[in-house]
Amino acid sequence: MTALTHLRVARPHRADAARNYDAILAAARVAFAEQGAEAPLEEIARRAGVGIATLYRNFPTREVLIENVYITEVEAVCEAAESVEGLAPRDGLYAWLRRFVEYIGAKQPLAAGLNRESTAYLECRRALYAAGGPLLERAQRAQEVRPDVTIDDVMRLASAIASGHFPRTEQRDHVLTVALDGFRTQPESPQSPA
Repeated sequence: MTALTHLRVARPHRADAARNYDAILAAARVAFAEQGAEAPLEEIARRAGVGIATLYRNFPTREVLIENVYITEVEAVCEAAESVEGLAPRDGLYAWLRRFVEYIGAKQPLAAGLNRESTAYLECRRALYAAGGPLLERAQRAQEVRPDVTIDDVMRLASAIASGHFPRTEQRDHVLTVALDGFRTQPESPQSPA
């Protein structure tokens, strides 16, 4: 797995400070999902049960807090790639892509606050590709996915679906399944008699 710990603000060593750090990240994750990148930092501090000074001591700017929430979420998606390795190759790839799409869909409100040119954003993108790439290759080696498909193709398709507006999660999942079926290895068609 690609570790992204070096990109995050260092988690304090003292137990009480570490609890505050974790509480701020958890509260920020919920607040940004509900209210977008402009969620009031004072409310995040309140939800975390800390003062605003503690929030700023851990995360000196809104951008740093947003980036750290993003990095934490990307790490969870990358770790999910390991959890599907026991599935059949194509099933594992599809299960991970469903997790990726769920993540992208939930993080759209946060995306407005991300600097898409930052080192952290670019390294997170590389980490996601590195997590999904082996799953795709395994499915291709098993001849369950077309050999001409790249991880970039897969990630762009999944991102496009995740960014779409669907009235229900079930519809989004159905569209993803239909789209992913286009990656399947097609059985050879029988030769027509000459």
